[in-house]
Amino acid sequence: MAEEKKALVTKDMLVGEIISKYPDAAFALMQCGMGCISCPASQAESLSDASMVHGMNADEVVDYVNEYLAFQAENAGAEAAK
Repeated sequence: MAEEKKALVTKDMLVGEIISKYPDAAFALMQCGMGCISCPASQAESLSDASMVHGMNADEVVDYVNEYLAFQAENAGAEAAK
């Protein structure tokens, strides 16, 4: 049975909180089309609200960011094992 991974990021989290906890998430959010993540207003928005403002599906953004963070963590672990 495959182990289910716990989501690190949820759509209810503030953008600023996400970037503070997971700095790598900034790149993933920009890849999604959120180039304004450094804007002071975006720091206090939930990921759900920020997605809505940009015309994006919040669930898809959350999935993308979590997949990206999981990939980064796996690669960091593989690199450390060398």
